[in-house]
Amino acid sequence: MAIAVKEENGFKFVDEGQGQVLLLLHGLFGALSNWEGVVGRFSKNFRVVIPMLPIYEMPIKEAGLEGLRKFVEDFVAFKKLDNMIIMGNSLGGHIALLYTLQNANRVRKLILTGSSGLFEDSMGGSYPKRGNYDYIRERVAYTFYDPNVATKDLVDEVFETTRSIPKCMRIVAIAKSAQRHNMADDIPNITAPTLLVWGLNDTITPPIVAHEFNRLIPNSELKFIDRCCHAPMMEHPEKFNELVEEFLVT
Repeated sequence: MAIAVKEENGFKFVDEGQGQVLLLLHGLFGALSNWEGVVGRFSKNFRVVIPMLPIYEMPIKEAGLEGLRKFVEDFVAFKKLDNMIIMGNSLGGHIALLYTLQNANRVRKLILTGSSGLFEDSMGGSYPKRGNYDYIRERVAYTFYDPNVATKDLVDEVFETTRSIPKCMRIVAIAKSAQRHNMADDIPNITAPTLLVWGLNDTITPPIVAHEFNRLIPNSELKFIDRCCHAPMMEHPEKFNELVEEFLVT
């Protein structure tokens, strides 16, 4: 489905459907297209909202987890959102955890998939090499169990982003901020019911990370999807949505 992007008060976002708010937070190289399957399935019964995180535009001094958490708080306040279910992939999961710890009264449920916060092997252990298309194609493919999911359009989008020196500086700053910020001591304070959906073949946040999240978050349940890497909602959208729907109706 085509996702319509709206713009108000300096925010770019998707806002589809009506009902309880399902707030989606994308990862470091995430695009709105990552969530097409989720929007298509859940906008029939939920209000699905996706803010475009200002990863490439935020002031370099603010390029980090706290800056992104503050952005989400400002966006939620602007849109007057409450009683939310928050879903985050990769870096978006990390931000979702930070936001939930600071705003527990606004979060009804939490869904994490391939979340950073405990450990991640970002970009396969290295940072983006500007201007090297083959390298970018290899690193994007590394995100998926089936490298064919890394379409030319997806690789081209990441490649164009990494050609910009200012954007690369922000990417590296945010990635380092995420790697430095271990949440093991904080996440036992998460009280919202939490669903963990993980790729059994995740190379970036491996299954052992999912088990550790499950151990540390008190009211959490863990589901694995086989033949799946770091973005289950893209590689296996139907199975991912089934697991999410089961969690939402209980």
